[in-house]
Amino acid sequence: MSVSRFPAERRHTLYHCDEIRATAPVFLDTEVDMSRVQEHRAEARRDGRRYSVVSYVLKASGSVLAAHPEANAAIRGRLRPKVARYATVGGKVTLDKTLGGRRVVLSSVVPKLEQSSLDDVQQHVDRLRDGDPETMPEFEAVRKLHRLPVPVGRTLFRLATRSFAHRPELRGTVAVTSLGHRAVDGFHSVGGTTVTLGLGRIVDRPVVRDGAVVVAPVMRLSLAFDHRVIDGAEAADVLSELKDFLEGYAPEAAPETAAAAEAGAPPAAVAEPAAEESSGKPAAEKPVAQEDAAGEEAVHEAVDARDPASPAPST
Repeated sequence: MSVSRFPAERRHTLYHCDEIRATAPVFLDTEVDMSRVQEHRAEARRDGRRYSVVSYVLKASGSVLAAHPEANAAIRGRLRPKVARYATVGGKVTLDKTLGGRRVVLSSVVPKLEQSSLDDVQQHVDRLRDGDPETMPEFEAVRKLHRLPVPVGRTLFRLATRSFAHRPELRGTVAVTSLGHRAVDGFHSVGGTTVTLGLGRIVDRPVVRDGAVVVAPVMRLSLAFDHRVIDGAEAADVLSELKDFLEGYAPEAAPETAAAAEAGAPPAAVAEPAAEESSGKPAAEKPVAQEDAAGEEAVHEAVDARDPASPAPST
């Protein structure tokens, strides 16, 4: 037997697990027929574009959570509990990375999912997946956290992550994590958000269509929800709508182009704003609460998020 100090590179995971102890998790899951998504991915690959399954789920989360403000929320406090509901959906995505020579889980938030296109989401995911965590600005706070004494690091982590005002950009309002790159059919995790989604692998399974049994690519989708914030009926609605979104997936028209077409404006009139939206720079956001303005930036983690069809993170 050998005993050693807890690795500094995993301290953020330790602090995260400490912070989510108050959560009252309840777990749901369903199976999703991913035929439409897989067809779209195959068509995109022929055109030289790649989309990860995680990106589709993030896109679906933005659409569904925006319609469920009670679930797009956060809770804080025991004696005087308060709930903050957010107008924007921030998707925390977890990543399997190597930091300081050690394999760790890191995460970052894809902002404003409710108004982002699939291309916007994929661009953000690509940067997180392919970047070097030793130098990426998204993980600078985590690197600093690792260098601090444990009592100081734990305190700063708690101050930052309990802030209502900074929750969307630091912790996200929904967490998405995938183990689908391995032989994992389904799993449940708690990501520090009211709703956490877990993605398993996509496997050919028998499904019934129009009374006939056919083979289709199926993915197990799990949802963990914090019972302090929402009840099972609301969580079931969210999971069902996510399933419907993915099973009925259809390529979107750019919102700006559609609006311009209705107004009779040529597509060129909206090309520049669309490109600006895709730049990956989130707009300034109005705080949900003025309290808790003091918050060190921190990055959260859940389990793992290397997408089954995505290249492994570069090293």
